[in-house]
Amino acid sequence: MWNRRDWGRLSASALLGTALPGARAQVRADVPPRTAPPRLLVAVDHKSAFCYLPLTIAERLGYFSSEGLDVQVREFPDATQAMQAVLSGAAQVVSGAYSSTISLQARGQALQSFVLQGRASQLVLGVSQRTMADYRGLRDLRGRKIGVMALGSASHRVASLLMTRAGLPRNGVQYVALPEPLDALEAFRSGKIDAICYSDPTITRLELGGELRVVADTRTVRGNAEVFGGPLPAGCLGALPAFLETQPQRCQAMAHALVHALKWLQTAGPSDLIKTVPESYFQGDRALYLAAFSRAREAWTPDGLMPAGGPETAARAMSVFSEPGMLPRVDLARTFTNEFAQRAKVRFRA
Repeated sequence: MWNRRDWGRLSASALLGTALPGARAQVRADVPPRTAPPRLLVAVDHKSAFCYLPLTIAERLGYFSSEGLDVQVREFPDATQAMQAVLSGAAQVVSGAYSSTISLQARGQALQSFVLQGRASQLVLGVSQRTMADYRGLRDLRGRKIGVMALGSASHRVASLLMTRAGLPRNGVQYVALPEPLDALEAFRSGKIDAICYSDPTITRLELGGELRVVADTRTVRGNAEVFGGPLPAGCLGALPAFLETQPQRCQAMAHALVHALKWLQTAGPSDLIKTVPESYFQGDRALYLAAFSRAREAWTPDGLMPAGGPETAARAMSVFSEPGMLPRVDLARTFTNEFAQRAKVRFRA
């Protein structure tokens, strides 16, 4: 999710030929030369994040190339720049938060989700077993410090939503921005923060160490519904409507590759992940990564489809922080399409 400042900031492959000597090199004039498929650029802000793991799986297992696509995944410093790459035409597809399609339409810019990667936000709010040993409920966080990934980030919004529902005023707690996982761990363990709303594998590391008490968990379908009141679509592949309309075959191929990856994730075991996921994703601790994966397995959608009620749930969650009168202008039906994912679901029996 973006903050208001982020919203305001948005506004040829080579021809290969082979020559054979002598008479064997004669080429019929009526046979056109073979060309490589045009490159398709996918922009993403944090490629190694669990929420975008299906994109990595599709890339690593060759699902894009098997669909006749030449896909390059390019990582950008943040979500705003990744989205701007698509809006400017520098990239054709973005791997990002579904909520971006809502916020952009509210600002007069169109973007559609055409394959859903996640059906849960994969964020966890937990309290310190050290500084809050007597914790009984969210109201006990009044006057406390909560670490988040960034001010205005999804983790900040989830924490704020939970505080609001608990009846705490917006200034009832202090949010501390900790974008680097190692800094977040140090702040939590040293007592500089009393609670944390963060993603994996940071949360799982604290859980395994007995340092964290989980109080809200959106890594599961049930936990996600408890926090948001229904299914909350998370990571997705999005594109401009003009691209979806003029390049339906390439979009369908993308959907096929992603749904294939999503189906693979449903049954993937530890050895499958170790062989497929880039070593850098493990951050030196394979066991931790696998433990975090097992906790988040439910978070990925099995078929790439937008769940019924998902857009409405996302809009309700965003309404807590949006400008008055902004979201009622949004036509949620125009923020996504299930057309491509539905065909892929049938093909792969997902």
